[in-house]
Formats: sequence, structure tokens, C-alpha cells
Amino acid sequence: MAVDMVDLPTVIIYTDGACDPNPGPGGWGALLRYPDREETLSGGEPYTTNNRMELTAAIQAIRGLNRPHRVILYTDSTYLKKGITEWLPTWKERRWRRKEGALANVELWQELDALLHSHQVEWRWVRGHAGNPDNQRVDRLARGAIRSRY
Repeated sequence: MAVDMVDLPTVIIYTDGACDPNPGPGGWGALLRYPDREETLSGGEPYTTNNRMELTAAIQAIRGLNRPHRVILYTDSTYLKKGITEWLPTWKERRWRRKEGALANVELWQELDALLHSHQVEWRWVRGHAGNPDNQRVDRLARGAIRSRY
């Protein structure tokens, strides 16, 4: 069901995922910046990949919204950014497959796609490890999740 996108509250989100090594123990972090407050989220898995953690960060951040929002989501993952903005329509046309065969992380892509129907999301890429304070902050959250759990 489509959401009326007029007058939605805006949230700015930064996400990041990490693995050490890749594959191996992984973590994700998200910063949600509302007009009146900030919220951070993080988590991890004992054995995963960096791409799965990038997707999980976006999923968990959007899942954390309690009502429809206009979302500006920053990621340093070209996999996530291109996947959601360029490749997704073709994957859906092909019944969640790539021309070459199976789609990696299909269940995460499907979950993210379903979550997006309730929000107006603008995807922005930011260069990782290039001095952006919010990108560095979510990187620390993701890496901290690895250290604290595994």
C-alpha cells in the first residue's frame, strides 16, 4: 500500500557494516538523526559478510522508524546503494535472481524492499573513511559491535 508522502517527518540516517575478517564476525551500526534527537543502533553476527552487515544496518535503521518518514540514508557501500537504486527492479523482474544465477542475500534484499514501501527514501553514497564525522561514527558502532560480542 502506498503511503501519502506529503508532510512526512524527516530523518537522516547513516549506516555501516563491517567484518573482521570478511567473512567472519560482523557488526553493523546506524545513526538516526531526527529534528529533535539522535538515536544509535548496533548489532552483530558471529559469522557473516560485510555485505550482509551493510544490508542489515539499513534494514534495522528503517525498521526502527515507528511511522512513515522521509528518509535520507547515507551509506558508504556501493553494493547497498547500487543494489537498491539500480539493480533491484531487474532482480524483481527475474524473480529475485541475477542473470548469472542465484542472488546473494536475497532474503535481506526482499526485507529491505518490503520496508521501503512505508517510507520515502533518498539514498546517498558517502566515501568511507574519508573524514565524514557521521560515517566515522557508524563505522565505530559497527566495529564496536564486533569487539563487544565476538
